[in-house]
Amino acid sequence: MPTPYPGPAQQDPHLLRSASPSTASVASQVVNPHWQQQIIKAEVSRASASPHHRARASAMATRNSTKSAIPITDPNRAQKQQDGENSDSASPEPSHPSSTAAPVQTKQASASPSWSTLDIGGMRVQNISLSLFKFTYLTALYLNHNRIAVIPPEIATLRSLQLLDLSGNSLLQVPPELGMLTSLRELYLFDNHITTLPLELGTLHQLNLLGVEGNPLDNHLRTLIQKDGTQALISFLRDSCPVPASPPERNWVYLQSEAERRAAENDPTSESFSLLSYNILCDRCATPNLYGYTPSWALSWEYRKGLILQEIQSYDADFLCLQEVDIAQYEDYFTPRLTAQEYEGVFWPKFRARTMGEAERRRVDGCAIFYKSSKYQLVEKQFLEFSQIALQRPDFKKNDDMFNRVLTKDNIAVVATFEHRISGSRLVVANVHVHWDPEYSDVKLVQVGLMMDEVDKIANRFAKLPPRPAPTPKEGDPPDSTPPPTPPTYSDGSKIPTIVCGDFNSVPDSGVYQYLANGSLSPSHPDFMSHVYGSYTTDGMKHRFGLRSAYAGIGELPMTNYTTSFNDVIDYIWYSTNTLNVTSLLGEIDQEYLSKVVGFPHPHFPSDHICILSEFRVKPPKDNAPNNRPPVFHPSSSR
Repeated sequence: MPTPYPGPAQQDPHLLRSASPSTASVASQVVNPHWQQQIIKAEVSRASASPHHRARASAMATRNSTKSAIPITDPNRAQKQQDGENSDSASPEPSHPSSTAAPVQTKQASASPSWSTLDIGGMRVQNISLSLFKFTYLTALYLNHNRIAVIPPEIATLRSLQLLDLSGNSLLQVPPELGMLTSLRELYLFDNHITTLPLELGTLHQLNLLGVEGNPLDNHLRTLIQKDGTQALISFLRDSCPVPASPPERNWVYLQSEAERRAAENDPTSESFSLLSYNILCDRCATPNLYGYTPSWALSWEYRKGLILQEIQSYDADFLCLQEVDIAQYEDYFTPRLTAQEYEGVFWPKFRARTMGEAERRRVDGCAIFYKSSKYQLVEKQFLEFSQIALQRPDFKKNDDMFNRVLTKDNIAVVATFEHRISGSRLVVANVHVHWDPEYSDVKLVQVGLMMDEVDKIANRFAKLPPRPAPTPKEGDPPDSTPPPTPPTYSDGSKIPTIVCGDFNSVPDSGVYQYLANGSLSPSHPDFMSHVYGSYTTDGMKHRFGLRSAYAGIGELPMTNYTTSFNDVIDYIWYSTNTLNVTSLLGEIDQEYLSKVVGFPHPHFPSDHICILSEFRVKPPKDNAPNNRPPVFHPSSSR
């Protein structure tokens, strides 16, 4: 793991625990709107000290509601479509971290309880039962006006909480685990004995009100919240938080026995390569509005780019497939530094760059493939702009679906073909960044289908190229007892080893995953959302590469994208199973470490995605496969 930035200078702990101002001095201050809101909320809290006050008030309000307020509806009338449901214009809130980088988590229908608010206020409770923290669906929890002195750290499991009232207790401190409750909008700590706040509360980026009136809070924090309000205090805590301990290194997962690995290493005809795929989160998308839980210094590109480069250099893969690389960083940062490690690159930005001035153009992101030029030779490169390819397909009718959904997206893919410098074996690598919005699952399918159709054409052209001639020895060269291997031949493009990787913005139960894994998809698949796209929605989608996700052998990773609102697998490395074997994979992030992190980017993880990496062994073409492969002796079954 790369060494992280040491973080900002920390506040003197003596300052954070300094004596609070006297009541007289506070009263003498001009009450600004921020503190006025504190006082109003505190008075409401103090008036709620009776047992189950909120529950009783809610029940009373329900009883007092008149029958005339209940609308009479026709039970046979079709329900009106909700705003955003299968709507072309639907999109998540612009402040949603996934709005540029990942699909919004779709909540599965389940038999969830009909209640989500729990009131245990005013009951003189001294200790909180850990069973309470099993109600992870709670959105509001009132524990006010009890005799609670300690909040258990297990409260971190209540990730859905939007309101937490701990007012009127005997709290001396706030547990840092409260920082995991990133959905909180209101946190009431009125009338306790709290003198300072944990820096971990800085991750509460959606908090609108932190109620601290009635506490002997230290002077610095009190002045900050009085003058500038809750958001200013949260920002201060977030940017003051020290860098946590580094996570354990990600382990390698080996899919072959040690005996098989040794046999392959000793086989002179064996050929292998490694490939990394990584959405690095371009600077334009890494805004505080989208990633409000990340310290500003850890979100800055100047910090993140160093970690990204360290990480990809440390793995030293033969191929680096990067998404969200902007033009400026490709030209000025990555290319010069990776060239020193014998990499050459292929890059293409989203086509919006063609309509922009130079300054804005350089901020447009795209996809890049870096390859070890000492091992592989680039034969051809092709850039796929899906909207342009869709326009050229005669079976795609120029209807509203095309113009309003497909043609408005400027996602791209980069496809490159390579030849191994020694063996002459060939390889096709495609790197793609698919549209993000979950309301456009049909567009994701169209983009991936168009890509696979083009990859098929490119691979077939590649297969028709004659094998390169064997190098002729130069005069004066010493005789070589080992003649160069005969380059393989390929009857068609599906016989060439093929990799399709990138950020697909599609989870494992999506139509995109099914199409790539199964080689076909029904024209009536629900991800088409009843839209019409030529042969894709009349005959279905097909490809003939026999693809499999590299991580399918271990059941996929727990996640490849991790934010406060979404964590799931959306990045993949697909490989042609008839020509390649997976030998090892870069494993998951330590789960204990992850349980204490609200989301990425983070001081240790510079993108909201993690990199995925696989090592492959090339299967020799059957016509060229040698008959004298060394035997492999497996360990005894008694192990």
